[in-house]
Amino acid sequence: MADQPAQDRPSKASPVAVFGAFLKLGLTSFGGPIAHLGYFRTEFVERRRWLDDATYADLVALCQFLPGPASSQVGFALGLMRAGWLGALAAFIGFTLPSALLLLAFAQMMPLLSGPIATGAINGLKIVAVAIVAQAVLGMARSLCPDRMRASIAVGAVICLAAVPGVLGMLGAIVLGALAGAALIRPERDVAHTSLSITVTRGQSIGALIVFAGLIALLPLLADLSQLFAMLDGFVRAGALVFGGGHVVLPLLEAETVARGWVSTDAFLAGYGATQAVPGPLFTFATYLGAVQGPAPNGLVGAVIASLAIFAPGFLILIAALPHWAQLRSQPSAQAVMRGTNAAVVGVLGAALYDPVFTAAIGDLGDLALALVCLILLPIWRCPPWLVVLSAALTGAAMAMLG
Repeated sequence: MADQPAQDRPSKASPVAVFGAFLKLGLTSFGGPIAHLGYFRTEFVERRRWLDDATYADLVALCQFLPGPASSQVGFALGLMRAGWLGALAAFIGFTLPSALLLLAFAQMMPLLSGPIATGAINGLKIVAVAIVAQAVLGMARSLCPDRMRASIAVGAVICLAAVPGVLGMLGAIVLGALAGAALIRPERDVAHTSLSITVTRGQSIGALIVFAGLIALLPLLADLSQLFAMLDGFVRAGALVFGGGHVVLPLLEAETVARGWVSTDAFLAGYGATQAVPGPLFTFATYLGAVQGPAPNGLVGAVIASLAIFAPGFLILIAALPHWAQLRSQPSAQAVMRGTNAAVVGVLGAALYDPVFTAAIGDLGDLALALVCLILLPIWRCPPWLVVLSAALTGAAMAMLG
């Protein structure tokens, strides 16, 4: 049965089976979005044979083209393909729930973490965030800024943020990157590709696009009415603007929480460091932020609201795009726009590497040394991220005791 071709396998499964498959991945998928896509391919293309390599590659290409959490979008689409809308929901819950619960537990422990040892451990989490973000910037720069034009667009994004900090600067950098891509990057025609066998009707596609546009347009107008609307506005906007990789959510969420005074910089960076130590999607960092933020809703209610709000835009835009992907992908101009956008987000993440990540975490040469050790351990020695994060926290605690 294991060698049965993909096209001869049953085309559908129960939502319960989909949930079980994705819960296994939610408990074991360490390493970030790119690693998650590798786990998915091993599980669903090679082992379970839910789809073939060409279809999986086309699905990954779509989710990387769109804003949102690419690995979670791929999982959502696989669940939809395998067991309909309930399957899509089961895939999302199964893959997301373990990391969300772990980060919620960490958020509940944060008020109890006092004293020099706990403070040192939190400082270690802040320091390891420097290495993790630096690794993400370097990796994204290699793949998304391979030529002079795209490297220049990335630097232009940093200049834009230096001139206009915060959310407006990020929006401006992304828009200018898209315009520069359309005008200056030479389009390249795609090779032949397969069609995705995921049934989304035209009405469902239009409905998802209307809801997406409504959230983006209306929530900013409602944000002044209550903290709930302000929170929804911030997390939805962060989820809608993530291009190029899950780590890009860091500067977006910092602008929506720390800059508003909802979460302290120390708590923000400690949570981001802890997020690297758990399996599953990086977007569950929002679960932690929703729980620890000062104004209500917070705690469990805030965690649930933040989690749903940050994932919703990516899933809505995926549903809207599925019926039109073949036509969209055949347009060289669309590819040029996305190349410019992705180059700009490298600059956005690079700016975040300096502020708030580096400026808040590195206070002396000892902190810098620990950050460099973590940076070497991750890409050079290829140590598991959770082990590096745990080691940094323990080292931070030890440094505090000795200091």
